[in-house]
Amino acid sequence: MKLTLIITQTNPEVVFNAFRLANFSLKEGDTVKVFLLAAGVELEQVDNTKFDVRGQAKSFLASGGEILACGTCLKLRNSTGTELCPISTMKDLYTLVKESDRVLTF
Repeated sequence: MKLTLIITQTNPEVVFNAFRLANFSLKEGDTVKVFLLAAGVELEQVDNTKFDVRGQAKSFLASGGEILACGTCLKLRNSTGTELCPISTMKDLYTLVKESDRVLTF
């Protein structure tokens, strides 16, 4: 299955669980991509001792997952792309949605 997760927030528990699902899905043999949109592009600032968001995201990348981040949302926050938040476009999001079997939003 081709799965796209769209993350639009920074609630540590929600983002942590979104990446847990992404990691589990990869282990099941699915193709998984994460698109960070709106506040979701602030992924690297999510810091919580109870929910290791960055650890889950790094594990996701190490397991072959792909993360894309809305360039416009990053620019609005005076931010540039990083390994966890590489700059992407609305066209990339459209392509993900179009080609995915399932799209989940968090």
